[in-house]
Amino acid sequence: MENQRKVIALGFFDGVHMGHGALLRTVAERAKALDAVPCAFTFDRSPAAALTGKAVPLLSGVDDRERLMHELYGIRKVIVAPFDVMRQMDWQDFVAQYLQRELGVVHVVAGHDFHFGYKGQGSPQRLVEKCKELSMGCDIIPKVEIDGFTVSSTYIRSLVQEGKMERARWFLGHPHTLSGTVVHGSELGRTLGTPTANLLAPEGVISPGFGVYATKVYLSDGERLAVTNVGTRPTVNSDKTAVTVEPWILDYHGDLYGKDIRVEFYTRLRPERKFHDLQALREAILENARQTRDYFAKTSR
Repeated sequence: MENQRKVIALGFFDGVHMGHGALLRTVAERAKALDAVPCAFTFDRSPAAALTGKAVPLLSGVDDRERLMHELYGIRKVIVAPFDVMRQMDWQDFVAQYLQRELGVVHVVAGHDFHFGYKGQGSPQRLVEKCKELSMGCDIIPKVEIDGFTVSSTYIRSLVQEGKMERARWFLGHPHTLSGTVVHGSELGRTLGTPTANLLAPEGVISPGFGVYATKVYLSDGERLAVTNVGTRPTVNSDKTAVTVEPWILDYHGDLYGKDIRVEFYTRLRPERKFHDLQALREAILENARQTRDYFAKTSR
């Protein structure tokens, strides 16, 4: 694939939302017309975080970004570049030497606000002009709006943090996802008859606002329904800083320790709350299981 002609989308693609989708669909269309490989270029870390020195929570890790671009938009290759190296590169060298000569790019797709190269001197207008000079194709995609709101990772991040998963899914074009490795927890859920998988989410990726959610969990053998608690477990945990993501996978019996799983969040069933005893907590979880089954039964019709 290294020597094949490529059509490439440029951006960070955090969350792979509907705005990004406009770029990625264009890449797929151009690649088909040019008999080239549809690709995307992204960075290993957040440009905003690197440039400001402030932590910027992400909607998705690199692996989830790659999977979403492939599954939703047919992107065959995702190139993950080190931001610290790319930020030092002259913008013209980035286009001529890196994209055209090194990667074999014949057509570029970027967003209306994409800046690149040393001190962000590369702009959409400069990209268009340079591509024309090099006989490369170029599309600049305007901003995408839904319901009067500009689709952006920043806005979607706020929705996820508020637990507004259905609206977040509207702007993302897919459910918000957390992927990670299952680690050992307190095993309280096993005592209650509702054993949970304790998810170790990727560092820097945000979790939904505290609460209980109707979710789907993807295992190696397929998808399952799950009730997922996000929060500090106030009924049993005195440490109010330790945030956990714990799906109780319905109708599943097996050992998931050390396994990688993916959790998709669909709707918040209730806020996290402290119950007066474990029996009340168990009854609430069982009610959430019933709500989860009902939710997916209705949405699958």
